[in-house]
Amino acid sequence: MDNFEPAIIAFVCNWCTYTAADLAGTSRLAYPRNIRLIRVMCTGMVDPQYVIKAFLEGADGVLISGCHPGDCHYINGNYKARRRVKLLKEILPRFGIDSRRLRLTWIGASDGIQFAGIMNDLVARTRELGPMLPDLQMVI
Repeated sequence: MDNFEPAIIAFVCNWCTYTAADLAGTSRLAYPRNIRLIRVMCTGMVDPQYVIKAFLEGADGVLISGCHPGDCHYINGNYKARRRVKLLKEILPRFGIDSRRLRLTWIGASDGIQFAGIMNDLVARTRELGPMLPDLQMVI
């Protein structure tokens, strides 16, 4: 398991976290290549079904990241995301998925350094958890 590289799906807010990712890239900050960013207009539009589907399709970890609470371009989208993540963390163990595989963060547009740090930490923590079950659909 030493060579295990987790597959991570990150649903990121267009206005803050995606901009921070762009800043990290233009600043030549290093972060793992095994994270796939999915840009959404707001974290509030990340349906819990998307998260469950990501795990069912082989993701070892899922990140939802957006604007800081109170700074949402859509007023309360990040509060909606926070409520959904809380519910997902309660539901995921019923599917045999460790709730630590799901993470919610707030990263502002000017936080490129923080973005790279969180991505590195996310991959390291997911690597410690190990790979998901080979056939999660059999569990469900």
